[in-house]
Amino acid sequence: MIGASLTATSVGCGAGSYLETCHATTNGTQVDVGADTRSPGGQSGPATRPQTGSATNPSSDDTGTAPAAPPACTTALCRPNYTVVTLPDVTAADLASFIPAAPAITGEPQGLGVVGMPTNLVATASTHALTGTLFGYDVTVRFSPTAFRFEHGDGTARAASTGGAPWQRLGMPEFSPTATSHVYGEPGRYRVTARVIYQAAVDFGTGAWRPVTGAVTSAGVGYDVRVVEVHTALVARTCIEDPAGPGC
Repeated sequence: MIGASLTATSVGCGAGSYLETCHATTNGTQVDVGADTRSPGGQSGPATRPQTGSATNPSSDDTGTAPAAPPACTTALCRPNYTVVTLPDVTAADLASFIPAAPAITGEPQGLGVVGMPTNLVATASTHALTGTLFGYDVTVRFSPTAFRFEHGDGTARAASTGGAPWQRLGMPEFSPTATSHVYGEPGRYRVTARVIYQAAVDFGTGAWRPVTGAVTSAGVGYDVRVVEVHTALVARTCIEDPAGPGC
């Protein structure tokens, strides 16, 4: 049997306790303990101990639900304290370690040109991306071709907004002038080079592309053209019919 001599201090009452007054009653077989609290400027009432968990899950609230976890770090720039770093501005000079693809160059007639007639030059480049590290962050750099520059090997050059295309694809007859063709004035051997101008953008892992200030240029391998003179003559028969005829 539990006696009736239960004291206030045995249930956490008294000075310094969160319970202001306590009382206990017993009927000889059961003990009932009660208490009141008093907050400054407030009313006295039944005491309630602040609950921060349960016996089975001390980290849960009164409903048994665990507190929400901090938000997940969703970007490469998220730090353990969940602050976001200000993204740096990037210029073309900062991309020195990122080498974009060089354009491929060809022409038609393949490897040949005719004095006084258009030689069609074609350079190809496409949008592509490179990954690496920039300013200490993992980054993806995207290069998009925006313009081309052809140097013909005879001291002349030409800028174009396109790399050009074969005559057949353009629906043109051979030796038609195109946006990238060149007319040589003298026979000889010439090395043609092409440069592609890329506009770059960077993604620091946030999913958003940031434009890069300035342009990045990449030069392709040279393409050799042998330019020849072609003479025509009015003849009565073809060279097949008369191999020794004029112009044959």
